[in-house]
Amino acid sequence: MISVTDLRNGTKVKMDGALWQCVEYQHQKIGRGGAKVVAKFRNLETGSTVERSFNSGEKLEDIYVETKDLQYLYPEGDELVLMDLETYEQFHVPRDISEATRFLKEGMTVQGAMYNGRPLDITPPASVELKIVDTPPGVRGDTVSGGTKPATLETGAVVQVPLFVNPGETVRVDTRTGEYLGRA
Repeated sequence: MISVTDLRNGTKVKMDGALWQCVEYQHQKIGRGGAKVVAKFRNLETGSTVERSFNSGEKLEDIYVETKDLQYLYPEGDELVLMDLETYEQFHVPRDISEATRFLKEGMTVQGAMYNGRPLDITPPASVELKIVDTPPGVRGDTVSGGTKPATLETGAVVQVPLFVNPGETVRVDTRTGEYLGRA
């Protein structure tokens, strides 16, 4: 059990029969009354968010989440197939489990947050190198848009790249923000 005063961003708990991650929290101390904790949680299975307030003495059930190396194998419909690199067990997870899944390439190793043998969340490497499949030609003197143009990567993701980058080149992209980092 964990006290609500120990909540921090990223803390994973079990409440109301579901698994939740604390997104933000705030301690409130009102004049004569006791302290309260107001927290916003994201459901780890559905992605929905909820805001709850607790009295300072309340407790929540914390969960143990272990991190494992998983390999992204292939997409299957609206799911991704991942494999545990230790046991070779395969998992089907929804494509929207993480925002960064749009940068995953087959065979890539990711970090998986596992609870009771199933992945709750996946984290790809901080940056990946991907090939540009399509981008319009850069026009000299066109700096109204800040000197960038959209480029479609081999995974289907679209990022903004400088005007001098051409199709067929490999670029480095930050998976957390989706920004162009440079040529590979």
